[in-house]
Amino acid sequence: MASCQAELNKQVNETASLKTYYLSNNGNDNNDGSRQHPWKNISKVKGLTLNAGDSVLLQGGQIFTGTLIINYHTSGTVAKPVVISSYGNGVATINSSNEAGLILNNCNYIQLQNIKVAGAGRKNGNTASGVTIAYCNNIKIDSLEVEGYQKSGLLLRNCSDIQVQNVYAHDNGYAGISVDGENFSKKDCRNIEVKYCRAENNPGDPTNRNNHSGNGIIVSQCTNLKIAYCTATNNGWDMPRTGNGPVGIWAWEADSVTIEHCLSYRNKTSAGGQDGGGFDFDGGITNSAIQYCLSYENEGSGIGLFQYSNASEWNNNTIRYNVSINDGNVSAAKAGIYIWSADAAYYLKNCYIYNNTVYNDKNAAISFAPVSTNEGFVFYNNILAGKKEIISGNNITGKYLGNCWWSLDDGFNVNQITNFNTWTVQKRQEILNGSIAGININPGFTNMNSIIISDARMLPAFLSVKVANPVFVNGGIDILQLFGIIPGGKDFNENAAPVKGIGASF
Repeated sequence: MASCQAELNKQVNETASLKTYYLSNNGNDNNDGSRQHPWKNISKVKGLTLNAGDSVLLQGGQIFTGTLIINYHTSGTVAKPVVISSYGNGVATINSSNEAGLILNNCNYIQLQNIKVAGAGRKNGNTASGVTIAYCNNIKIDSLEVEGYQKSGLLLRNCSDIQVQNVYAHDNGYAGISVDGENFSKKDCRNIEVKYCRAENNPGDPTNRNNHSGNGIIVSQCTNLKIAYCTATNNGWDMPRTGNGPVGIWAWEADSVTIEHCLSYRNKTSAGGQDGGGFDFDGGITNSAIQYCLSYENEGSGIGLFQYSNASEWNNNTIRYNVSINDGNVSAAKAGIYIWSADAAYYLKNCYIYNNTVYNDKNAAISFAPVSTNEGFVFYNNILAGKKEIISGNNITGKYLGNCWWSLDDGFNVNQITNFNTWTVQKRQEILNGSIAGININPGFTNMNSIIISDARMLPAFLSVKVANPVFVNGGIDILQLFGIIPGGKDFNENAAPVKGIGASF
């Protein structure tokens, strides 16, 4: 009985010790920070010692100027995180002008939610990132809007065990959301999930003339990271340089990255610049997958597979059940899928590209750059439809089985060969056990220039590339039985996928 009473007393004392600090435009910094007597300025928070279960709440519908800085080494617990949020009606806004909006450094178990952070603008004096989470662990971010910063809207640096969802990052310079490290190691960041976020109209960093900017979501120096149900659009159009450019959603120098159920459309690059694509696995990506994603009308390729000079190994990646529609018609890609390496010494290894639907009524479905050194690339059960050449480039490589081929102009055109059967014999492609495994028929897609989907959450209902002809349901190859490749079990629309299906949607 005594032990029960002691536990009850402990719980009462712990509850009583939890503190909530309120801020309001009607407050006074000489107050005690209670709801009845709130503080006024967010600068008061910097000096606080926040303990597990404490909260800092800003009055909804009001604007607070300055930078909200959470004290170094602030830490909650699993059961009692420190909470930063709004209270009352609406969402509070932090207007940080030319500075950063919110900074967490070396913190643990923090929840950041229901806050808007706004800078003066990427060309109007701001030179910072909006929200910086650095050297932190076990952070949850939910319902954050961030705009007007020259660098990243939300930056995660050297962090682990982070959950990010419902972030709307727009009108920033370098990127909407970025993940990176300071040690150039894939272990700098670990166990990060980014879900239900939107990166829109992040045009470029006007001061960065040496490298790309204007990305939607970009992640690097990380292991075990997932991006799901995120949308990127209209990014990259004001990158202040020519050369390598931005991408809607992409990763580089990372391991075990999954990009799934995402939408990346109408992203751009600078006039004469490169890239501007939908999705990209760039230099140093290993053991990663892009799956169940839609890209359309991006200036660069829908999916880029790139390896730059001096990158670490690019190996063992999967591209499956994705849809690309009319991508890559402005920059160098000129195709839905673009394969590029900087030189023969740094090449791409072992990529499994299957059950994708690629449609391009202006250029090719797949393009190999003049330098596109690779080994172990396989293309199984894809629908590949191009304007004239289905695959373009002088260094077409890989193993092709079970694909549907269609040239809108010629019926079939690869390697300047316009007869499918002739091509299979000459190039020894689409041959399995002495028989032709692929098909050369029109997939019959319609209304491919009137796509209006604008939110990744709508992807399961996107049926424009759903196939009706039974040959697409059972005319492909069984990649599990033949090659031991586990296909995932579901199609682009999250329905059960047929074992020998061709394309992404059934």
